Amino acid sequence: MSDTTIHLEAILFSEGGPVARKKLAQMLEISLEQLSAEIASLAQKKQGSGIAVIFTDQDVALAVSREAAPTVQAVFERELGKEIGDAGLEVLSIVLYRGPSTRAQIDYIRGVNTSWTIRTLAARGLLERVANPVDAREYLYRPTVELLAHLGVTEEQQLPEYAKIANELAAFEQKKGPFDEDSHARGNTGNESNTA
Repeated sequence: MSDTTIHLEAILFSEGGPVARKKLAQMLEISLEQLSAEIASLAQKKQGSGIAVIFTDQDVALAVSREAAPTVQAVFERELGKEIGDAGLEVLSIVLYRGPSTRAQIDYIRGVNTSWTIRTLAARGLLERVANPVDAREYLYRPTVELLAHLGVTEEQQLPEYAKIANELAAFEQKKGPFDEDSHARGNTGNESNTA
């Protein structure tokens, strides 16, 4: 393991959460291209241990590895279920298995207004809001690095029965009919019982 890889691991550990790639490159005084190589090296070194390197196009973090995930995931799911309820679990499932989605798209699938639930999940660091390249009027919501880490996966495709559930979700949307962003923006969904 090179000195740079060692320093990368130390920084990620000390930060205790996701760190932006650009920030890491500046801290280590290396290029983004070299940082990608160091991330890959660290990820390889951590294989077979209790810690894994989780990364997206923007962020990098240390997290529980797949080998240690079952125990951690069981504990997390019990706590998560207590805290956010069925509505929160449904929204997380949609975003995890469908991919980045607008609030209106999530509302469309669930059939109720999910704004309160989405705000709660975002406040707890489970969902993050990003710009929508297709429609600037609405944001996209996607799972955070922390959520993936808690679930013991490095990407959504590693979730249980990912292909099956993703396909079933796509089939459900197709059967339900074409999604009309404008009509849903006008509030054509019901409300959750706990809507704020």
